[in-house]
Parts: sequence; C-alpha cells; structure tokens
Amino acid sequence: MAENIFIFVPNLIGYGRIILAFLSFYYMPHNHVMAASMYVLSGFLDAFDGHAARALNQATKFGAMLDMLTDRCGTMCLLVTLSHLYPQYMFLFQVSMTIDIACHWLHLHTTILAGHKSHKGQDSNTNPILRIYYTSKVVLFIMCTGNELFYSSLYLLHFTEGPLVAGVGLWRLLSYGLLPIGVLKSILALMQGYNAALSLGEIDVVERQESQKAK
Repeated sequence: MAENIFIFVPNLIGYGRIILAFLSFYYMPHNHVMAASMYVLSGFLDAFDGHAARALNQATKFGAMLDMLTDRCGTMCLLVTLSHLYPQYMFLFQVSMTIDIACHWLHLHTTILAGHKSHKGQDSNTNPILRIYYTSKVVLFIMCTGNELFYSSLYLLHFTEGPLVAGVGLWRLLSYGLLPIGVLKSILALMQGYNAALSLGEIDVVERQESQKAK
C-alpha cells in the first residue's frame, strides 16, 4: 500500500503553521498582540518540522516546498502590512518582497530541476558564502530569526514602543539593531537568485545540446 505523504508528521506541523499564519494575517490590522503571537508561534513550529522529518524519516519534496512557501508567504504578508503602516517606505518593502519571493523560488525550482535533494545542501550551493549560510545552523538561525525579528519589531513599533531598555523602547531598539541583518538577508537572497539563474542556464544549455544530438 502506497504511503500517504500528506499526513506525515512534518507536513501536519506545516498545516498547523499555515493556520496560525492566516490567523496572524487576520489580526494584523487591528490586534497587534494576537497577530504577533500567532506569527511567532507559526515561526517557532518551523524549527520542529525539519527535526520531525529527519527523526521519523519523513522528509519529502512536498514538505520542503510547503515549508518554503509558508515562510515566504508569511514574510510577504507581514511586509504588505508594513507597507500600509509605513507608506513612506512602501517601495523598500516592495523591493524586499520581490527579492525574497523571486530568488527563493528560483533557487528551489533550480534545485529540483538539477535533481538535488535539498536547496540547503552543499551540492545546491556552490558559492562559499551561501554554503556557509545554509550548512551552518548557527548562521542560518541568526540570519532567519534576526530578519523575522526585524520586520516583527517594525510592526510592533507602530502600535507600541514596548518595554524600556536603557530608556529606549525594545521594539525601536530591535528595529534599529537588526536592520543590518535585514539588509544582509536581502543581499544573500540576491546572491542566491544569481547563482540559481546561472545553474538554470547551464541546465538549458545541456538540454539543448542533448536535443540537438537526438535530431
């Protein structure tokens, strides 16, 4: 009997993340406490689906796609909200969304076409900087968590300064302090997209050569 990969534990966790993300989107315009709580919980569960996949031997391409799309769409919807809360910075948020979605999608799609198991593996990342980014759990955690905290802090700052730290509101402090990580994350995404485009071009060349030989 064929396995039903759609009810694998990591994918069930993924469905839970999607529900929490939608709840967060609903509350974002008017209830920052509920929105932030749901958003953070959805992101927190992201740390468990990968562990479950490895521990239970339930890693699937569907799960990897679901995980990536949940992350990207979650960040995108938060940036849409930030565009309304901070209209003077709307263009920057739009650029960030475009880079994030386009480059990650291109990288994942190219990984699949190349026959690699994961877009985070060494064979999918020939660039030494991107290899460190994806293979070092510490670096990946700092960059991803820092980026999400940066945007989340900007969101919360619109509603409240938060608890004071040395006379400065926590959300303002995090917004300024994590800005470099947000910028660096976009630069890494651009590098990722550039390398993926080169790899996709190589695949096109090989396929065209094979097609011409077959004629």
